[in-house]
Amino acid sequence: MLKRPLLIAGAALFMSSFAADACDISARVSIVGNEFPAIQTVGAGAQKCVGGEVAANLTADHQKINVAGMSGNPAEYTSAIIANSSIVALMNEDVIRPIDELVAKHGQGLKKNQLITINGKIMAVAFMANAQHLIYREDVLKKAGVQAPETYEEMLAAAQKIRAAGIMENPVGGAYKSGWNLAQEFNNMFLGFGGEHFKAGSSQPNVNSDAGIKALEMMKSLSEYMNPDFLTHDSNATNAEFRAGNVALMNMWGSRAATLLDADGISQDVKDGFNSAGPMTVGGGSIAASTLWWDGWTVAKNISDAEAESTFIAMMNGINPAILNDPEIAKQAVWLLDGYKPTDAARGVFAAAQMNTIPYPMLPYMGLMHSALGAELSDFMQGKETAEKALSDVEAAYRASATEKGFM
Repeated sequence: MLKRPLLIAGAALFMSSFAADACDISARVSIVGNEFPAIQTVGAGAQKCVGGEVAANLTADHQKINVAGMSGNPAEYTSAIIANSSIVALMNEDVIRPIDELVAKHGQGLKKNQLITINGKIMAVAFMANAQHLIYREDVLKKAGVQAPETYEEMLAAAQKIRAAGIMENPVGGAYKSGWNLAQEFNNMFLGFGGEHFKAGSSQPNVNSDAGIKALEMMKSLSEYMNPDFLTHDSNATNAEFRAGNVALMNMWGSRAATLLDADGISQDVKDGFNSAGPMTVGGGSIAASTLWWDGWTVAKNISDAEAESTFIAMMNGINPAILNDPEIAKQAVWLLDGYKPTDAARGVFAAAQMNTIPYPMLPYMGLMHSALGAELSDFMQGKETAEKALSDVEAAYRASATEKGFM
């Protein structure tokens, strides 16, 4: 049986005046989420509340533990910080609650378009926008005699020239780690080629297609200019390669790019050469080979009303616009907070929005497709099977899980 699609209102890039309640809480708060700087800031703000214990587990493995951690009764975590991809899994398992009453009581300053509304109920509050886009070393490109690429074909040509000139052996970086990261890079490229993950109006898979094959072939070509261990590189490892001066071109999250140079031991050449631009296109198309995202927070279903209210109050304190008074925090993200002024580091995400970049598909079965892609594409990237075979395996794995979950 095909479950009803989620009807979603997205997040705008700005919100109205914000008037947070004093952060006094009466019950425990336990947060799970990703580990990048903007989310760490939100978690730290929530932990400043008094009157109840506030704990935060911020880890790259958050998507492996948030559903399980919210499924108990009572739930271990009272809030999960999520994006427009990961909220779907929480909705499918019915572990988060509508927060309309809490918004009415404690969120008067939140703008309507910041409220993530699913099937008519507010299920999350968004606090930042995100997208993957080009990060590059302007000095290295100048030395190789090339301009900043606007297409993936131009990126490939630039990488060839950089290697041929002996400047860098592996000038391309990418978060191609087997699993979630590799699947996301495929999603970007696939959409850039005009692909659609599912057949119109259904949950039937549609990735074993001309667009899917072209996407994999471009990814394979790019990987030939990456560190040979690229299938172990997530965003953290890819950024480390850039910081070490080993990478000149990469597709990276805006939320990571904003603080890319905030680490010890980075050479002055890397700092001076750093630059960014919007997402690239591919295959002669005009669609950005990227996806537009929002990040926000939820409130668990299987907790007491007192814990839910305390969680909402604490999370609102985490996104208090006063945090933007710190210049280091202001540049961590494209914040959806009153008083946010775009920084140079935010230009890539804004460019993604201006290019009408496609939002990550928020369908109840997209998570199953993402998992199937992450599990089945590594063999192709290692040259062990054809693109057609890899994509056939993806569709078979997806069909099995979608049937089990009742989507097909």
